[in-house]
Amino acid sequence: QVQLAESGGGSVQAGGSLRLSCAASGRTLSMYVMGWFRQAPGKDREFLAAITWADNKMAYAEPIKGRFVISIDNVKNVGYLQMYGLRPEDTAVYYCAAKPRTHATYEHWGQGTQVTVSS
Repeated sequence: QVQLAESGGGSVQAGGSLRLSCAASGRTLSMYVMGWFRQAPGKDREFLAAITWADNKMAYAEPIKGRFVISIDNVKNVGYLQMYGLRPEDTAVYYCAAKPRTHATYEHWGQGTQVTVSS
């Protein structure tokens, strides 16, 4: 079983930056994919980015491409989402998730961390 715990959320002014962390524990993640999602009030959960734990292959959703960067630290077993140029519309609860590379859906989720961007 994989346990995930996000941290690093908070309040920031438009144009600012934040780095979210996702600490993973419970098993070896070499065959897993880590993803980041967000959900704003009244909206569906939105995929942001994903990275393969073994070989760092990355994928990004178009709305955040060029502003957000996903990465992992294999030694610390921590994933990151570095966010630059934050906008009020980035306000949401941000979640990390994990799934085996061969599975279609994410099976393990963190509790979420709130990001609030003020104009």
